[in-house]
Amino acid sequence: MLTTIVLNIRFPRVVLAALVGASLAIAGAAFQGLLKNPLADPYTLGVSSGAAVGAVMTIFLGITIPGLGGFTLPVVSIIAALVTLILVLGFARLVEQSMKMETIILTGIIFSSFLGSILSLMIALTGEELRQIITWLLGSVSMRGWEYIRLIAPFFIFGSAILMWNARELNAMAFGEERAHHLGVNVQARKYWVLASGSLLTGAAVAVSGTIGFIGLVVPHMVRRAWGSDHHHVLPLSMINGASLLIICDLVARTIVSPTELPIGVITALLGAPVFGLILMRQRRERRG
Repeated sequence: MLTTIVLNIRFPRVVLAALVGASLAIAGAAFQGLLKNPLADPYTLGVSSGAAVGAVMTIFLGITIPGLGGFTLPVVSIIAALVTLILVLGFARLVEQSMKMETIILTGIIFSSFLGSILSLMIALTGEELRQIITWLLGSVSMRGWEYIRLIAPFFIFGSAILMWNARELNAMAFGEERAHHLGVNVQARKYWVLASGSLLTGAAVAVSGTIGFIGLVVPHMVRRAWGSDHHHVLPLSMINGASLLIICDLVARTIVSPTELPIGVITALLGAPVFGLILMRQRRERRG
């Protein structure tokens, strides 16, 4: 009995939390490096919300893509995440041709709010049948067994491998696109690879755990403060620290008001929102100085 509980309930939960945390953290680190802004992450860019809309539509409308079976959920979530990111960047370019980072962040927040309202509308129109998605949207790795790990694992391996492969290019692009081009970087192609891989990781993570915010914001920022901005270090260390942080947050969510279990997204939001504010204030002070 004890062995069954550990191997089929506790251990898969820890592994899933680690994979989700690592996915969101490395995606956030890549977005921050590409956009040269510490406020960029899958949550603030609206990618997580887009993935959530795709996942909810798949789960509760019973969408199935022939040939994919159980992988329909992460695939649709990834496609929705990527489409959202494209729309965010496209709208930001319409608003301001130079696409300043503040414009991209604000556009992401606008899209996130809009997509959140779509989810709320779906809940209101469908009634009791969709009440359970409220808990799912707050983020959780509870009662998710090995099948969820099998869903996220291939996307995590593929997405993180592509981002690690682009570490040198992310370092070059940190000095500006023109400088990176002179260093032999195909800037446009690398941009698409990084954006697609970050969306892939975010979509897969949201598909198995719901919306968990701020991991992709807080962890890369902490890693850069401690280890510098070299993406050969930032990307793998973000993965490790993201996995560790989400495991700890899940432990807190399970025990802080035991026997009641809090959604893990509540814990990450309580941690991440103040850090988001501190980063924003620090950025403003540095620009004034």
